[in-house]
Order: sequence, then C-alpha cells, then structure tokens
Amino acid sequence: MNKINRKLEYALMALKYMSQKIPGELTSAKEVSDAFQTPFDATARVMQQMATKGGILRSEYGASGGYQITKDLAKVSIHDLLEMIEGPTALVKCLHKECDIQVRCNIISPVTTLNQRLTEFYKSQSLKDLLCDKATSSKKSEVVAHG
Repeated sequence: MNKINRKLEYALMALKYMSQKIPGELTSAKEVSDAFQTPFDATARVMQQMATKGGILRSEYGASGGYQITKDLAKVSIHDLLEMIEGPTALVKCLHKECDIQVRCNIISPVTTLNQRLTEFYKSQSLKDLLCDKATSSKKSEVVAHG
C-alpha cells in the first residue's frame, strides 16, 4: 500500500498548523517542531523545501522571522506536495529508472496503469480538502447561513 513518509507528514502537519493561524502571521520551524514534538532539522528542511521548490511558503529571515503560506491550498494538490518533498514518485522504480527484469516483466502494463490512476487521484485532491476540518468548516457555514 502507498505510505506517506515522515517528511510528508511533517509538511502536512506544518501546513495544517499554519492554515489555522491569522493570514500573514509568521510561523517558525521551531514553533511547529515544538507543537508536534517532531525533529527540528527534518521539520525545518521540509518547510524550506515548501518555500524554495514549490512556493507554497514564503520565508522571512531574522530573529522574528518564519514562514507564511503564500499559495491558496485549494489550488495545490497532494501530488504537487509529494513531488516537492520527495521528487518524482512512482509505485515501482522501473517507471522512472531502468530495471534488470524490465524486458521480462509481465506486470509493467498493469502497474503503469495503476500508477497513472493513483497520480490522477492525488492530483485531484487539494491540500485544502485534505487539511480542512470538515466539522469546523460546516459549523462556519452554518454560522454564515444563519448569522
């Protein structure tokens, strides 16, 4: 089964935490690391990757610096984040690199199809859909509708 690796978990944790803050408020990697008891170095690296590779975050340097979300998470897919953090992804290595048994492999076609379907699924799921607390958002909708 597909597994989410730790780096992706830390990225998702940081994004969810940051998305619940006041827009424009800065968040440091140490703040995220402390809040979730994650390793500081790994947390800082994924936050830096989200700033430099994907532009999801903007970094501000200095003593009171940190990161803030700059992209609408509804427009960033899980696939985008996966590739930002992990690089090109595939179910099996032969879809990106040569394999010793590729010429004799009898599952390359179905695995390729499965990989394409999973990629399409991940591309169709936004980070906002994944990270948004459905109970909280439906309560907000009720308040707006009745308010």
